[in-house]
Amino acid sequence: QAQPVESGGGLVQPGGSLRLSCAVSGFSTDYYGIGWFREAPGKDREGVACITSASDSTSYYKDSVKARFTISRDDVENTVYLQMNDLQPEDTAIYYCAVLSNSCYIGTVYYSPYDHWGQGTQVTVSS
Repeated sequence: QAQPVESGGGLVQPGGSLRLSCAVSGFSTDYYGIGWFREAPGKDREGVACITSASDSTSYYKDSVKARFTISRDDVENTVYLQMNDLQPEDTAIYYCAVLSNSCYIGTVYYSPYDHWGQGTQVTVSS
């Protein structure tokens, strides 16, 4: 079964930047969008950014990251990116990408058997 693969996590100081990648090759184009989610210690997983697969590539963001994070698609490379700037300690989490079958959303996660999740990549923001 095809599975998205995340990369790009690491340790960064407050105010720093990271770019996460989500490789989605092997999937048909019949999905609604790609979402980036994060799960901080002791907290529920939440959606922070999402981009539709349609030609208009509509993007959605959690309010707390809207001014700092940018989601984008490279259809040639079959990769979705999450550029994260001005990272703060509260951004520390495991970041997951997911191929979403029905909708693009942020916030509370709605698990579907038709969605496909990656294994995650750790982002740690600390001085």
